[in-house]
Amino acid sequence: MGVAQYADDGVFAPRRIAEALRTTSEEIARTAGLGKDAIQRKDRIRSDKTQRRLREMIEIINKVEPRFGSALMAYAWYRSEPLSGFSGQTAMQLVRGGRADDVLDYIDAVDAGVHA
Repeated sequence: MGVAQYADDGVFAPRRIAEALRTTSEEIARTAGLGKDAIQRKDRIRSDKTQRRLREMIEIINKVEPRFGSALMAYAWYRSEPLSGFSGQTAMQLVRGGRADDVLDYIDAVDAGVHA
């Protein structure tokens, strides 16, 4: 899925992400490591932190979607599959901890045939 489908007026929109992933905006906030305020108040939705976390989550889901066949399956992987080399943490837990780059590097390494 393209990144643009998750945005309204050039910013990531939790509501659009939730619709695409068949969940709620509140669940998207929790999954990205954000509070309810971050997705309910317009000024907070546009904040750097909120936009960065939503972008990181979408970037990871988009990167693994081809191997799972759908955004829904990629989202399930993001939330529940422990990543080797990260003490059993999931991609979601790592993103919530500010380690999205580590997840992207892990995916690149797996795609290159290097097992983390």
